[in-house]
Amino acid sequence: MQTTVTPTRTELPLLSDCCSPVVRGIIQPAEAETLAGGFKALADPTRLRLISLVAAHEDAEACVCELTDPVGLSQPTVSHHLKILVDAGILTREQRGKWAYYRLVPGALDALAALIASPAD
Repeated sequence: MQTTVTPTRTELPLLSDCCSPVVRGIIQPAEAETLAGGFKALADPTRLRLISLVAAHEDAEACVCELTDPVGLSQPTVSHHLKILVDAGILTREQRGKWAYYRLVPGALDALAALIASPAD
């Protein structure tokens, strides 16, 4: 059985690498574009549920076949939503035989959250 990992098209930057939180400074246009892609991917109730399902699943990894029933959508529709999350750099995808497995990208959600977090008092 061959295992492949699909690279993400857009990697969300870690704040320590490139970005200052909006409430503390001004981000550059390229940074804003990249981060906006992440927020756009999160701006859908189904995708938010899929992220929570993957994160809560055993070993924080879930097969697409395990995600269709909880969200009540067909496998092609769930795969479409998962592809958007992979393209935004929030999830990674690993093909195992005929099934795809998804896992959160470490730090991806932290980077988005930190961008809009209030400064510490």
